[in-house]
Amino acid sequence: MNWASWTTSGVFAGTGGVRTEEAGILSGDLTVHTTWSDGQASVAVQYSGSSDWFTLTGSPVPCPSEEESRVFHQSVVEAVRAGEGA
Repeated sequence: MNWASWTTSGVFAGTGGVRTEEAGILSGDLTVHTTWSDGQASVAVQYSGSSDWFTLTGSPVPCPSEEESRVFHQSVVEAVRAGEGA
């Protein structure tokens, strides 16, 4: 089984924040974590420095390769920065 993960901290959510399954909208200084395994990319976010992770609404998504999951992670980081309930 292949897997990979990426974490980007210090991501400031734009106006409207980011929507999670467990906690609703999060805003402010966030950490974004993507795990790729078995052809899926799962994304979680947390308040930077916190220990609690929350599943990004819509996660997981199909993602056939490690390379594509890295590109997907960067797209998620940019969407969080843009806000609007990304």
